[in-house]
Amino acid sequence: MAMVLYHGAPNGPSLAVLAALGETGIAAERRPIDLLAGERHGLPGVSEPLARDMGIEGEGPVLVVDGEAMTESVFLAQFLDELSDVSSLQPSDPYQHWEMMMWCRQITERLSPAAALLGNLDTSRPVLAAMDDGAFDAMTDRIASADLRARWQVLRDGAVDAAQVEDSRVKVAQAVERCETKLADGRDWLMGALTIADFETYAWLAGMEPILPEAFAGKPLTAAWLARVRARPSVSEALAQHQGDPRGVWAPGPEINRWG
Repeated sequence: MAMVLYHGAPNGPSLAVLAALGETGIAAERRPIDLLAGERHGLPGVSEPLARDMGIEGEGPVLVVDGEAMTESVFLAQFLDELSDVSSLQPSDPYQHWEMMMWCRQITERLSPAAALLGNLDTSRPVLAAMDDGAFDAMTDRIASADLRARWQVLRDGAVDAAQVEDSRVKVAQAVERCETKLADGRDWLMGALTIADFETYAWLAGMEPILPEAFAGKPLTAAWLARVRARPSVSEALAQHQGDPRGVWAPGPEINRWG
């Protein structure tokens, strides 16, 4: 089985999958790409592109396995974990497994669109706004998903609803509060044992610390948990591969949930 992981900077969904890859020890070639340059839409060796083109995560990592593109960071982490015989990032107990998946769904449906919006407004929009019209059109013409292409355009134009920005700030603060509550019983990890939920949550929250510091104020348990995740060899190795602070590297993410 030949596997190549195309990933962006170690932030957001790319970091979650890089951490899972490091934890599981699965042999996969890592190829960094510039997500904000649209490189994800021109990957070589992809014969089955449906998941890449129509995934809901936005500009996330792509694992190419024997020509088939696989996407969505939680599912990729599960795939890698289930291939591994040295790692267990998923609870074996059915209820605990359900709890982990429900937590991850909250992160991917509520936190990740909010974090992506705030992160992109902070760092990506000036880059896209400065692009030549022809270059931007040529880049986005390769994007098969009309929804994703529209998110690139909205970000470039700065035509973002102020109410969505405020709602995103609230959702980030709510996610931090949920972590603080979960850790209140003295556990080290969100589910008790280290799981995919820790990496997925960290990957989206870490980039919010410099953008929305007030959400993290007075949350010592969350701060300590963030430090523990950051110190994991799988995470620290991924972070070390990037020059500068990867928390400031974003690309268009999931669509904002229209139903709150």
